[in-house]
Amino acid sequence: MQKTDYIKELSEIRSMMERSSRFISLSGLSGVMAGLYALLGALVAYQILGEYHSGPIKDQTTTIRYLLIDASLVFLLAFGTGILLTTRRAHQQGLKVWDATARRLLINLLFPLGAGGLFLLILLFHGYVSILAPGMLIFYGLSLINASKYTLTDIRYLGIAEIILGLVAAIVMSKGLLWWTLGFGVLHIAYGTIMYYKYER
Repeated sequence: MQKTDYIKELSEIRSMMERSSRFISLSGLSGVMAGLYALLGALVAYQILGEYHSGPIKDQTTTIRYLLIDASLVFLLAFGTGILLTTRRAHQQGLKVWDATARRLLINLLFPLGAGGLFLLILLFHGYVSILAPGMLIFYGLSLINASKYTLTDIRYLGIAEIILGLVAAIVMSKGLLWWTLGFGVLHIAYGTIMYYKYER
């Protein structure tokens, strides 16, 4: 066998090993859509906060409740769209959507995300409202880094960027909605666009 044949075989073996150990069907478009949902959610949140600060229309408890509903809808839309587009891409690649690797990916993503979410709700219960945006960004970034070993390594860089932005948000807490918008909106759109052109074009 010639050297080029060995290189070709090694490349095929590497590709097979990567497919078996990493979930590689994540859709870049799902990242773009998640970012767009976040921008829309931020616009709604801005309207809610603007209405609150313009006068005694709502008490703070009601405002926080509306903001939590807004954030939950953004998460559900982003998560649902991610599943839909990733499933479609996996079918196009002829790969299974739900296997051991996908389960490990989901567990490693949702466990720190869920723990962080509960921790932030406890802080909210005790009145620490200003820590929510930095906390969301940091815990989300940690979740992405934790899950990145089971999928494309690009996810790790998004996680690092989210953590850095979360730490900045913790320093300048007065701009919580702005940091949240940059982290979940702009960063997601940038990441999704890069992933789409890198892997799906």
